[in-house]
Amino acid sequence: MKPFMDKDFLLSTETARTLFHDYAENMPIYDYHCHLQVNEIVDNINYRNISHLMLGGDHYKWRAMLANGADESLLYGDKGSGSDWDKFYAYASMLKYAIGNPLYHWTHLELQRVFGIYDVLNEKTAKSIWDRANAMLATDEFRCRRLIEKFNVKVICTTDDPSSDLHNHIALAKDPTFKVKVLPSFRPDAALNVSKAGYGAYIEKLSAAAGMPIASFEDLMAALEKRLDFFHAIGARISDHGMDYVPAGDATAAELDAMFKKAVSGTPCTHDEESAFKTAALVRLGRMYAERGWAMQMHMNAIRNNNTLAVRKYGPDTGYDSVGDGLVAENLSALLNKIEMAGGLGKTILYSLNGRDNNVIASMLGNFQGGVPGKIQMGSGWWFNDQRDGMVDQMKTLANMGLLGRFVGMLTDSRSFVSYPRHEYFRRILCDVIGTWVENGEYPADMEALGELVQGISFNNARDYFGIPIE
Repeated sequence: MKPFMDKDFLLSTETARTLFHDYAENMPIYDYHCHLQVNEIVDNINYRNISHLMLGGDHYKWRAMLANGADESLLYGDKGSGSDWDKFYAYASMLKYAIGNPLYHWTHLELQRVFGIYDVLNEKTAKSIWDRANAMLATDEFRCRRLIEKFNVKVICTTDDPSSDLHNHIALAKDPTFKVKVLPSFRPDAALNVSKAGYGAYIEKLSAAAGMPIASFEDLMAALEKRLDFFHAIGARISDHGMDYVPAGDATAAELDAMFKKAVSGTPCTHDEESAFKTAALVRLGRMYAERGWAMQMHMNAIRNNNTLAVRKYGPDTGYDSVGDGLVAENLSALLNKIEMAGGLGKTILYSLNGRDNNVIASMLGNFQGGVPGKIQMGSGWWFNDQRDGMVDQMKTLANMGLLGRFVGMLTDSRSFVSYPRHEYFRRILCDVIGTWVENGEYPADMEALGELVQGISFNNARDYFGIPIE
């Protein structure tokens, strides 16, 4: 029997162990997509206790606690009225039931790598772990910035609306004491959501940020380009689009203006109207990104905010989202082709929340490659897929149809500053997959070539692909 989560955890072959310990383990982290709160980095906060740190913004953990019957007062970070100790104890009591869930491994990696605590977390050990971790968190060594530095993070790319003034990013860039690049990513979803209530209020907000009136589709594109240039000046080089479905459709300039004015007036557009509006906007935005050398991310096939009562009570991003099953192949092909025909398809990363779509996405990459190594990427196992089976399936599908060696690797997609061990989890799985191929005689045991591949996927490929200067 193997020891529980020892140094060779998830590494089933000698080649895998060599690749991880000699090549992958100590590589820096490039976290090119996350939802961290930049103000916490600016303020370099002390976390009041381990519950605040580990449970404060992690909806993966809240979902598991709900599944174990936890009262809602113990969830949703500071929105939950329960005490921090009660929240931590509820999480610890749930964890033993999470066998096979990546939360079990992530949590123990967090305890081991952040605090040096190797105890198994459960209701019996919760108080001891609580006391020891909290004593450490009271010291300067466990402030927010030190946690980032502890994991050798080089780049953090947050998720930001075009209307944001990015004052926290600007403040960090001027701070010579913190060397990690913390950059915004441009996420204009709200500007394209013409079927959503409150669109007119959002356009007023965007208009104020851009310093120009927005009265038409062309005005909207001009305002977004102004904000894009502002983000670029701050250092942003990545955009992000949450596309719960892949839009398709055509519309004339007059029809686009009519849709825009309809939405601003308070009458939401129909699904078909919104789909055509989003298609036109994405074609224009794609060209803007390509002209500036940016990478565009497309996150597809999520169903968000399923539980209306809970979302009304606690807001979005609190754990009430799930996998969508909309068909993506034809619409995605048409959308990418339109962007390409308009001269705008540059570096692009495609993700689907539905693992069923892996073959579709992996085969789609080859239709639009060229000029840049790995220009069109199959994104890493994302959200519900960033568990071992999901990661392995993504890697093997990409390897079968494309170039795994050009893959830009893992992202945390997290709201927690202790989520960085997920990169280690990913690297262990990567090394095990490759190590197995080598030991089966499917790839030569050329450690120089293998080491280059593993270090590329762990960090170097992202560094080269996104082109953000790193000290």
